[in-house]
Amino acid sequence: MRKSIFTGIAAIALLVGVASLMFTAAASARPAHKVTATKVTVAMHDPGCHWFVSGPASKRTWRLTRTATGPVSLLNLDQATLVVVGPTGTAKVKVGHTLKLTAKGHYKITMVKQAPDDNTLKLTVN
Repeated sequence: MRKSIFTGIAAIALLVGVASLMFTAAASARPAHKVTATKVTVAMHDPGCHWFVSGPASKRTWRLTRTATGPVSLLNLDQATLVVVGPTGTAKVKVGHTLKLTAKGHYKITMVKQAPDDNTLKLTVN
């Protein structure tokens, strides 16, 4: 009788162990939650050259500062290369290209060979 009780308990423990491994494998097979980058666009607009632009064509807004959450995908639609200075150093973004910013902090965006009276954009990534 004792042998059958211990054998039954061992069988149940083995089944529980196998079931937990199956559930763990199924959970790890699911795709991880993807974090999409916030799209931030810099475009040419007078006065002052480059601005952050957002919204549809009928309701566009132009700003000198912008705050974004999570990773940021910075798109340059200005007329020259942008210089981005931030927590991880300096990077250049050519016209039509995108720069991914993942580090949290403050970024200062200017244009290459920028005139002193042109805009300096400030981007904060939280």
